[in-house]
Amino acid sequence: MSKLEADFRDKRLFIKLFRREVYAVGGFVRDRLRGILSEDVDILVTRVPREDIIAKLKDHGKVDLVGKSFGIVKFTLRGKTYDVALPRTDRSKTDGARGHKDILVSADPDLPVEADLERRDFRCNSIAVRLADGRLVDPFDGARDIRAKLIRVTNPRVFPEDPLRVLRAARFASVLGFSVDPSTYELSKAVDLTPLSVERVNDEIFKILLFSARPSVGLEELFRLGALRQLFPELYALTLIIQDSVFHPEKDDFGHHTVWHHTKLAVDQARRLAMAAKLEIPRTLALLLAALYHDVGKAETTQWEFKRGRMVITSAGHDGASERIAKKIFGRFKIFAWNGYPLRKTALLLIKTHHRASELWQNRESVTRKAFNRLAADTDGEIELVNYLDIADRAGRSERPVRGVDREGKWLLAKFRELHVDGETIKPLILGRDLLPLGVAPGPGMGKILRELYKRQLDNEFETKARGLKIAKKLIEGAY
Repeated sequence: MSKLEADFRDKRLFIKLFRREVYAVGGFVRDRLRGILSEDVDILVTRVPREDIIAKLKDHGKVDLVGKSFGIVKFTLRGKTYDVALPRTDRSKTDGARGHKDILVSADPDLPVEADLERRDFRCNSIAVRLADGRLVDPFDGARDIRAKLIRVTNPRVFPEDPLRVLRAARFASVLGFSVDPSTYELSKAVDLTPLSVERVNDEIFKILLFSARPSVGLEELFRLGALRQLFPELYALTLIIQDSVFHPEKDDFGHHTVWHHTKLAVDQARRLAMAAKLEIPRTLALLLAALYHDVGKAETTQWEFKRGRMVITSAGHDGASERIAKKIFGRFKIFAWNGYPLRKTALLLIKTHHRASELWQNRESVTRKAFNRLAADTDGEIELVNYLDIADRAGRSERPVRGVDREGKWLLAKFRELHVDGETIKPLILGRDLLPLGVAPGPGMGKILRELYKRQLDNEFETKARGLKIAKKLIEGAY
């Protein structure tokens, strides 16, 4: 009989309350078998009615209920929350298109542990450990799959009934560094993903981007599993668009120079830069979303041109097209703010300006402060992020991992410091309240004057409020 030492903070309490009928299940057990310690524990209690579970837990902490049919109790003790569940079975409510909410969950304390494990998505997650003695319950050989680093469906018959499992396959492969069993691709082809809520889709995609050492693994699995075509047709289109092999020598394992392959490499490079810089999670996500969608406009703008004595593949104007398309995608998936951070706005600004840093470098002998002002203004002061996106885009032409800010990136940041251009210096010096004493009433006319003044500020016509007000008076008098 296999055993596993599964220690966590409140293990002794659960054993005291439920003796030999309490188990740790799912990801905690999987990660423990991988040698990774975790305090994120899901608890399964058998042979104890739900009301009795609640009564026992109430004496020790806060109890919240999560749907009677689900049989889940949220138990919070000293700031730590556990999901405490009864054994359950899942089945679809309908035979047609299904979403995650269309799964009928039935809790039954008399079900054996093995029945609960059978309803779970993948064999590496269909394992339990009895807390009292460490006995491993592994009816589907999940431990072997963990050793083999394999994502394999637990129950092929019921797998299609929950479409979220398709996205979870991609996420687990990416975050855990596992391979997907080939049979999963065949099963996934028949799964309709469109009923999934945008919240659940975002949750899986964001985890792939934020928690994978190489997000490209998860992105490629989304392509292989058919999720890219169903949920992200704009990204799927990039798999069919080729790039000029001279300017984009990067190619996939089969020799294809696609925009999709470049996109995956750029996302990986952006992730490395974000980790090296220890960016906060919201800014990291903005950078990674920008990297994911920075070239999405190439599906519309790519064409052949005769240049430099040969036929060349070009994508003129794709940055603007990418911003427009990404804006629609963000709207579709309701991507707006993240804990107060303007995630949508920042990602779109980065996409729109992702060529500008390289343009400054290419014209470094003649470029003036005005251009740096405008880039800072057009990225809302996110100079660091637009620099990282530019580096990731250029480094996305190679499989070689980026090591940090390169020569071009260091030059850009040094110039911003030298010219004293940052998020503070590009704030408008003249505001509407400054025009009121000059006789300008609120309205379209005031807005027009303010826009003109800000343009002149960025063009270095004035650097103080006093000088700005003098120019404002002349604008009002019609002298300009």
